[in-house]
Amino acid sequence: TTPRAFPPGGYADIPRLHAWNLDFVESTEEGSRYRQFATKVDESLRFMKAIGIDTASTEFTQTDFYTAHECLLLPYEQALTRQDSITGKWYDCSAHMLWVGERTRDLDSAHLEFTRGIGNPLGVKVSDKCTPEELIRIIDTMNPTNVPGRLSIIVRMGAEKLRKNLPGLIRAVQREGKSVLWISDPVHGNTRKTENGFKTRDFEAIRAELRAFFDVHDEMGSHPGGVHLEMTGKDVTECTGGVRGGTE
Repeated sequence: TTPRAFPPGGYADIPRLHAWNLDFVESTEEGSRYRQFATKVDESLRFMKAIGIDTASTEFTQTDFYTAHECLLLPYEQALTRQDSITGKWYDCSAHMLWVGERTRDLDSAHLEFTRGIGNPLGVKVSDKCTPEELIRIIDTMNPTNVPGRLSIIVRMGAEKLRKNLPGLIRAVQREGKSVLWISDPVHGNTRKTENGFKTRDFEAIRAELRAFFDVHDEMGSHPGGVHLEMTGKDVTECTGGVRGGTE
C-alpha cells in the first residue's frame, strides 16, 4: 500500500522533478543532463502557468501506478485471492499483475493451474529452453479464450540465444493467431557468479540483450511491448559496469 500512496500524495508531482532521488547519479554526466532537463521542464511549467493552465491539476501531479510480482509462493497468493461480488470472478489481490517464473511454468504445474483461474493480467517467463510447441500450450493454458492484453511473454535468454531462439517463438504465435504482449527481461538471462560466489550481471550484456530483442521484433514484424526490470528498496549492487562503473 505504501507505493500506491506515493503518486496521489505528491511524489509524482512534475514540479518536484528536482526533488526526486538522484543519489546514484549525483556526480555523473547523466545526473548533469537530468538537471538540465528538469530546469527546462520548470521553465515550461512556469510558461504554462502564466498563460492560465492549472499546473496543480491531477494531470500534472499524479500518475497511475500498478504493481506486479512473481507468483511463487502459492499459499501466500491463495490467501490473498478474493471473489468479486459483482462479476463472480476471482482476483489475486497481492498485485495487479502476476507472472509465472521460468522454473515453475511446467505445463502440469500448480502455478499455471492457479493463474488460469484468476482474472488478473498474467505473465510467463521463457528462456531458450522453451520450444514453440510448448509456448503455444502454455498460452492455451493461461489464456484459453485469447483475450488481448491478458498474457505477457517475458523473454529472458541472453543476447545470442535470443537472436537464435526468439524468432521461432514469435513465428509460432503469429501462425496460431495468439494475442500476447512481448516483454524483455534482459537481466536474468545474463546472470553469472563472481569469484566470491555472488550473482551479478554485466551492464553491457543487459544492453546487448535489449538490442537483440528490438532487432528480432523489427525483423519479424512483431511489436516489442516492454521491458521487465525487478527492483528492490535495498542498497545492493545487482550489476557491474553501467553509469557507476561498478566492479566485483
